[in-house]
Amino acid sequence: MRRREFIAGIGVTTAWPLAAREQQTTKLPTVGFLGAGSPSGRSHWTAASLQRLHELGWVEGSTIAIEYRWAEERSESYAEIAAEFVRLRIMQCKPVEK
Repeated sequence: MRRREFIAGIGVTTAWPLAAREQQTTKLPTVGFLGAGSPSGRSHWTAASLQRLHELGWVEGSTIAIEYRWAEERSESYAEIAAEFVRLRIMQCKPVEK
C-alpha cells in the first residue's frame, strides 16, 4: 500500500506547480471604479468600496482587479472614461448610497 501512496504523492506534487502556473496566467475579473473627484479627495469612497468587496469575498489583486479612473470634477470626462472601460471590457460599478 505504501507504493501506491508514494506514486499518488508524486502525481500530486508534479501536478500542483502546473495548476499554480495556470492560475497565475488566468486574468482576474476586473471592475472599473470611476471617481468624480481626485483619489485623495475621495479616499473614503475607495476604502468603503474595497471593504464591501472584501466582505463579499473579493480581494483586490488576488481574486479581482480594479481599474481606477478619476474625473477630477470634470463632468466631460465621464463619457471618455466610460468609453475606455468599454474598450477594456471592464465591468463598471458605482458605490450605492444607503
